[in-house]
Amino acid sequence: MKPNKIGHIKLTDIKLREIATFIDWKFFFHAWRLTGKYDDIATACDCISCRVGWLQKFDEKDRAKAEEAIQLFKDAQEMLRDVLDGNLLKINASVYLNSAYSIEDDIIFQTEDGELKIPTLRQQHPSTDGFCYSLADFLAEKNDYAGAFATTVLGTEEMAEKFEKEDDVYRSILVKTLSDRLAEAAAEWLHWKVRKEFWGYAPNENLSVEDMLKTRFQGIRPAVGYPSLPDQSIIFELDKILKFSEIDIKLTENGAMFPNASVCGLYFAHPQSKYFMVGAIDENQLEDYARRKGKTKKEMRKWLAANI
Repeated sequence: MKPNKIGHIKLTDIKLREIATFIDWKFFFHAWRLTGKYDDIATACDCISCRVGWLQKFDEKDRAKAEEAIQLFKDAQEMLRDVLDGNLLKINASVYLNSAYSIEDDIIFQTEDGELKIPTLRQQHPSTDGFCYSLADFLAEKNDYAGAFATTVLGTEEMAEKFEKEDDVYRSILVKTLSDRLAEAAAEWLHWKVRKEFWGYAPNENLSVEDMLKTRFQGIRPAVGYPSLPDQSIIFELDKILKFSEIDIKLTENGAMFPNASVCGLYFAHPQSKYFMVGAIDENQLEDYARRKGKTKKEMRKWLAANI
């Protein structure tokens, strides 16, 4: 389906309160190495009896970690309120939607400056359904569409530096991990806007945030550097259409984004699109991928070290 909006879309100073509702707290706890099931932790923070009742659900050996999670959640909520009330952080985003098609394992975007090739890798060990996937599989060989996105949280480093000057290492780490979740929340919110409005391929979607966080919708948004799209150097190609500088993102020579609380990836709308892990690739695919990227095997070996 042709997107309602074609080309580059820049969003600045997105409403923090709306983004905050899309935070997936599970991964916030994971960042602090708290891996218990704390989905209903908000109910434990209202009163002492609620707290005691909530803790009783855990085995005795897990209660110390659960108590730690309660305190961490309370501290994060307090910091989040300060951020929202004081407008201490800012969220920007960039979207690109346009005609695209696939040639074998390459994704080709049509842009105002001509074609932009995004090579992808293919699994060499079948997924549970027996197929070896490449992201290019979710695009037709002609007359299709795809997208790209980036979100970033501005102001985190300044807040963290202030806490560090006060010798408050805990709050410095807290604002960084909270900002990481806000960047991901912004990506989730943006994907919702894309499905419903900017691209508009799911205008009647009516899901709760909880369902969205469980990816109960059509389409995927694989992020650069993640299992389906492990080559971090792809980010330099996406910069050409997402225009990172316009939303205050800078890239290091290693493809890392600054501010650190930033997310970038691709959009696919195919009903059967799915996330997968590319995993290990052999020398033949490495050589072929390097050729398609216009790089040497030695150069690509650096970018794909985790997959070789």
